[in-house]
Amino acid sequence: MCGIWAVFGSDHCLSGHLANAMKVAHRGPDAFRIESVNSFTNCCFGFHRLAIIDRLYGMQPLRIMRFPFLWLCYNGEIYNHVRLREQFGFENQTEVDGEILLHLYDRFGPQKMASLLDGVFAFILLDTANRKVCVGRDTFGVRPLFKVLTNDGFLGVCSEAKGLTELSVVAGAKAAVDPFPPGHCEVFDLKPNGKVVSVQMEAFHHCTKEPAHAVYDSAPALLAGVDEDAVKANIRTLFENAVRKRLMAQRRIGCLLSGGLDSSLVSATLMKLAKEEKLQYPLQTFSIGSEDSPDLLAARKVVAAYIGSEHHEVNFSIQEGIQAVRDVIYHLETYDITTIRASVPMFLVSKYIREKSDSVVIFSGEGSDELTQGYIYFHKAPDPAAAAAESVRLMEELYLFDVLRSDRSTAAHGLELRVPFLDHRFTSYYLSLPEAMRVPRKGVEKYLLRDAFSGLHLIPDEILWRRKEAFSDGVVSLQKSWYTCLQEHVESLVRERRAAGGGQRRFPDNPPPTKEPTTTADLRGVFPGCAGWLPHYWMPRWLKATDPSARTLPFYQPELKP
Repeated sequence: MCGIWAVFGSDHCLSGHLANAMKVAHRGPDAFRIESVNSFTNCCFGFHRLAIIDRLYGMQPLRIMRFPFLWLCYNGEIYNHVRLREQFGFENQTEVDGEILLHLYDRFGPQKMASLLDGVFAFILLDTANRKVCVGRDTFGVRPLFKVLTNDGFLGVCSEAKGLTELSVVAGAKAAVDPFPPGHCEVFDLKPNGKVVSVQMEAFHHCTKEPAHAVYDSAPALLAGVDEDAVKANIRTLFENAVRKRLMAQRRIGCLLSGGLDSSLVSATLMKLAKEEKLQYPLQTFSIGSEDSPDLLAARKVVAAYIGSEHHEVNFSIQEGIQAVRDVIYHLETYDITTIRASVPMFLVSKYIREKSDSVVIFSGEGSDELTQGYIYFHKAPDPAAAAAESVRLMEELYLFDVLRSDRSTAAHGLELRVPFLDHRFTSYYLSLPEAMRVPRKGVEKYLLRDAFSGLHLIPDEILWRRKEAFSDGVVSLQKSWYTCLQEHVESLVRERRAAGGGQRRFPDNPPPTKEPTTTADLRGVFPGCAGWLPHYWMPRWLKATDPSARTLPFYQPELKP
């Protein structure tokens, strides 16, 4: 996890931009560098480092003697960098995983370079010899990236929007700050005056396609056919490989454990592989909730009965959650209702990890619900084709919702998140399976995933078949949900505002279904002009839902039986 920032073609002194570069300092607490570019005095890079791989040579912008004309700032992890280096005979100068981008760019150009990367990444690559700037982002947008491009050729790029929101004003030509689209690479021509012109924007990968790097993957060969036994074996093989490759780290690894299916599978598999790889420290797991939350109770069962990790429980009160909302919104840069609700406990547990442990690389179960049709509204899908299409839509929008939440909540405290369920090979294989095989069965969502691990005793059966419980719901008591507590707080704010003569805040371009975004989650008071960052609110499909919480749905049940 790092913070990257760059500007090209500034009409003002670069020193005036530095305050903006510092707005993402939380992403990289280990070191900071600002560096201008030779012969382009109006272009510069800013980099905040979280040292995970090659602490000695990993500072950025990364430059090596073989390619003195290439400058690279990137945020992410490239899990196949060693295999690619061996495959193509590259001679590395460092052990930094990102160095592979320089070699691939020189050999193949930006589009193929990006397609061969197995990992999560956002990058800014400057080629001064050919006067090119290349910007790219991973398939699911696990690593965040924003850009601003003005009509007169000023370009700003940053990990988070907050590092750019003032730049369009400074540049003298108003332009919108927008999320960079996941799975895309954009190439700009760099003019002699440092200004840029966009010349190419192309997708290099989509989640439904097998990635180009699959031929260099380390996973064992998969079984042919789509009979259930072969499919379940392949799911186990690809998932274990996804966790294994993410062990690449020189900092301590930990895992978020909510006690639900996804985080329990990640934690248990991580513990199994940690023993095989002989990690020199015990695996730490972290749960958060109120004293009687279903998540805390379930996580205890996983840890105590099965994996035996060094477990940490973080208790939080409703008042602590409400007090954290404003900071959460600042880091999230979204006003989506369910994203904010779920981010509060994740933000607080990340704060605990940073302050009370030495774990820095944090595994999590994000992406599984979108991939495996885990939300309980999938029970209402009209047919398998509609369910499959909805799953793809959710995958395409992860960068707006769950992936955004998990990245920003952890990055706010200088942690690096790893999400094995979003492994490219795992996701493309799962989405290639017959539509009817992936739908809920026997009244159970994620049936295929659960059944793939049934009988292995990797996690307790009661956890394997535990009903989907949204993170923002499971962290507090069944008697009173976190969303209810937050809504009551919002109602009190609305009454106070009205008593003081204030009116209701209006959202004409994206009206919210509840009062939360108009008060507690009023991001627009933090980042004016941010309306376009969220095209729509996250809501269940195929039913008349007015709230995103699963607990508000008429067919919600707290537990499942196998």
